[in-house]
Amino acid sequence: MDRPLFLGSEIYRASSYGAHHPLRVPRVSTVMDLARAMGWLGADQFRNSPRAKPAALTIWHTPDYIAALEEAERSQSVSDAVRLRHGLGTVANPVFPEMFRRPATAAGASLLAGELLAQGGVIHHPGGGTHHGFPDRAGGFCYLNDPVLAILSLRRAGARRVAYVDIDAHHADGVEHAFAGDTETLLISVHEEKRWPFTGALAEDGGGNVLNLPVPRGLNDSEMAEIRERLILPAVAGFAADAVVLQCGADAVEEDPLSRLALSNNAHWAVLRGIMALSPPRLMVLGGGGYNPWSVGRLWTGIWATLNGHDIPDRLPPEAEAVLRGLTWANARAGRNPPAHWFTTLRDAPRPGPVRGEIAARLAVLTARPAARGIIPDSLTQD
Repeated sequence: MDRPLFLGSEIYRASSYGAHHPLRVPRVSTVMDLARAMGWLGADQFRNSPRAKPAALTIWHTPDYIAALEEAERSQSVSDAVRLRHGLGTVANPVFPEMFRRPATAAGASLLAGELLAQGGVIHHPGGGTHHGFPDRAGGFCYLNDPVLAILSLRRAGARRVAYVDIDAHHADGVEHAFAGDTETLLISVHEEKRWPFTGALAEDGGGNVLNLPVPRGLNDSEMAEIRERLILPAVAGFAADAVVLQCGADAVEEDPLSRLALSNNAHWAVLRGIMALSPPRLMVLGGGGYNPWSVGRLWTGIWATLNGHDIPDRLPPEAEAVLRGLTWANARAGRNPPAHWFTTLRDAPRPGPVRGEIAARLAVLTARPAARGIIPDSLTQD
């Protein structure tokens, strides 16, 4: 693979979880439109995401669950029994017209990405990152778990050791459920503490291969840089993975309504640049959370720019600015009077700050773990 590939689909443009759901906002379509307006996404780098067949999804999800999800889309309803057993038809995971087709498209892209990376390369799949799905149950807006399917596909295509890094504001509970105790998979999740799904405590090590770092409200760029340099990059480098999957949820930025972290999008791009500098043979970057349409579109478009080595301009050209000015968001706090830079730039102003002692202390605990001791240099595990 000579150049990075972008996996996308038009299904995201016309599909919504409902008028009052956080995922009513356009996300992947905005990234596609912005990248094209910038001249960064030609036909040679774009691949249309296939829809995964039901049988392909049962490499991890149960046949009963897949059948229930298909039937819920067909009938546009669920019984009380299905709601109770599979978590479908809830406020978080509602019945909507594309409730099987949309997640199956994201899953299909993750399965395809593993195959496309068999000989190495880089793929951006912003429709992916649905890390809360469980084998028999939906959770947290996630009907299927495409990161799990991506890792299994990478394995099937020859990657033996896979490092999964998740910087979404929410804990990667479904991925941990799938691979806890698997010594050939390294799982790193940096997420807001005391935030749904209320898992991923510092003490949870998944049997040795999981590094969970819950962080306090207000996490700033300086603190994320410390986490990047002391935990994420040395752990991934030391693990010597055949493939790295980065879940780049945009809900960790300050303007997102579903977290209380305070990052700029520069923090996400810096984590990606650091991972790219490690030259992993296979790199897959997924989307994830993100519920402010401007911040998620700008962040994920910047991911695509970073993967391709494109300079991010201080001022967007008129075509790209028009994409951002065409977005709307019925959010009383921010959406009705968006600041000018949401239209004119991709890059946020940096949000530095002090590195709080509690973050340094938690990093010290994590890097002293047996799972980290063998892969993180001693110079980074000692204060």
